[in-house]
Amino acid sequence: MDKFVWYGLPIGAVILMANCAIANCAIAPGFQENPNLPAVDYDRVSQVPGIDKIYPTENLHRPVDVEAMEQVTSVSQLTDIDPSHWAFQALQSLVERYGCIEGYPERTYRGNRALSRYEFAAGLNACLDRIQELIAAAVTDLPSKEDLATIRRLQEEFQSEITGLRERIDPLETRTAKLEANQFSTTTQLRGFAAFNLTNAWAGDEVKAEGLNPFNARRDPLSNRPVIREVGEQNITFSNFVVLTLNTSFTGKDLLVTELGAGNGNPGANNYISAGNFNSGGVPFFDQTVGVDPNDIVLRELLYSLRVANSLRITVGPRINWFRFFDANAFTFPGTGTSSFNSINSTFLTSTKRGAGAVIEWNISKQLEFHLGYLVESLEFLPGNRPASDPSKGLFEGTNTITAELTYKPSSNANIRLLYQRSNLDRNSVVQIDLRPIFGVADDGFGGGVRDATSDTFGINFDWLMTKGLGVFGRYTYASTHIDPVRVGIEDGRVNAQTFQVGLAFPDLGKRGALATLSFVVPFDILAGEKFLVSGAGNGGTQYEIEASYYLPLTQNIAVVPGFYVISNINNFDDNPTVFVGNLRTQFSF
Repeated sequence: MDKFVWYGLPIGAVILMANCAIANCAIAPGFQENPNLPAVDYDRVSQVPGIDKIYPTENLHRPVDVEAMEQVTSVSQLTDIDPSHWAFQALQSLVERYGCIEGYPERTYRGNRALSRYEFAAGLNACLDRIQELIAAAVTDLPSKEDLATIRRLQEEFQSEITGLRERIDPLETRTAKLEANQFSTTTQLRGFAAFNLTNAWAGDEVKAEGLNPFNARRDPLSNRPVIREVGEQNITFSNFVVLTLNTSFTGKDLLVTELGAGNGNPGANNYISAGNFNSGGVPFFDQTVGVDPNDIVLRELLYSLRVANSLRITVGPRINWFRFFDANAFTFPGTGTSSFNSINSTFLTSTKRGAGAVIEWNISKQLEFHLGYLVESLEFLPGNRPASDPSKGLFEGTNTITAELTYKPSSNANIRLLYQRSNLDRNSVVQIDLRPIFGVADDGFGGGVRDATSDTFGINFDWLMTKGLGVFGRYTYASTHIDPVRVGIEDGRVNAQTFQVGLAFPDLGKRGALATLSFVVPFDILAGEKFLVSGAGNGGTQYEIEASYYLPLTQNIAVVPGFYVISNINNFDDNPTVFVGNLRTQFSF
């Protein structure tokens, strides 16, 4: 018997099936290589939240997971294979007869998923290895004469397609060898993001703000009222923001994230803001100083994530980005959606933007997901040894939070998230509370000090893509913070407040991949306890903001994002002039 034909039967069948699969199941003239590989999800960045979606994917704030393939012995083990499908018999033969098809860990084949040339080469190699094993073992279940006749006919009929496929594989091997010789790392991916920010803030008159400056709040010793300053015209600023992320996987089921950042942003809007609210209303998210000083290179994140079961992942680390795991929203990620600090997440969250500790993620079902985290403050933009690494405070005595969030997905286009956070808040160096959920600074109501505080925060967050071109989103958060004065005779009490946001999103507006958003935000509406606020209460007014942003991708790696904000009753003074902020961001990602 013709030795080439004898050995070529399974080989030809494999090549024919692979060619058919690559061409979407028709015996097509070939396939087109796509040079634009999809970007790996770049997880959230910043001084408050993160970019969890600079690269739009289905789950931005989730670490990259490389799923392992598992060998199956019967086609019935693949739960998404329909026996009536036209390719069922061919797949059954490759699985049960030749044993060279693998499935995903959850026992699926994902037959409709696009196949890369690298994956094809790997699958073809697995089948060839299996064929060699069968021949070496002298397996009796070898091809019949009818099989040989069939393969001869198929080889003749599809000779041009097979030849074309071989011509494509040869250059692939050369390119693969070149990539392997020049790759950065066998286990590590380098991702980068850079932004240029051109920003201006202006008002028709001087703006009133509480505090000697954005960081120092005091009361007038005679009137006991908060000290108020007036701020005039600001100048246009031009700043930078850069983040480099190393994503390392050792097993394919784990992820080590090491992220470095630097920036020099400090727009004029920061000068309009009351003490305790630096980087809040009117400040574009990427217009920030990442470290203590401008352009300091700092370690923004360091965490290790491991999938311990199909539905369970555990993350631990000395500097975890809280926003990777909580308070996500499809339309408010700063890289592609809303763009100011007050619009990308709840203004009451969180005092542990980065922290040491652990987070557990549990995929209960296709519709339910539960996250639980404990973090001790480890902020990269504050000076000195942070509580998590300070032996006088450590993992349990410093500022810390316990956060629980339940996500319900009624459909593939909608998410509803319920969140609870318990916070233990350290007082600052002048014995005041200036940490979230306090949107400002709290003392005992008479200029005296307070003890460490506790707070309870409750939130709901939703996003819904109603049609291909229209989405809605929103948040509501309520917080209650216990204030305990140091001086005897002064009663303790609570600062109760709420914040909410509603918005519209317009995906693919003007261009595929673009996203326009319009957002209305009330950042700090005080319900009780104004007397404890040495900054933040204003004269009893309620600040509100209207923000418009438009993410316009120019290429896969370059985008421009204009933004415009209108802020009324800034700092909760109802007699303050309206503040306007314009921002033009050009961002680069790789």
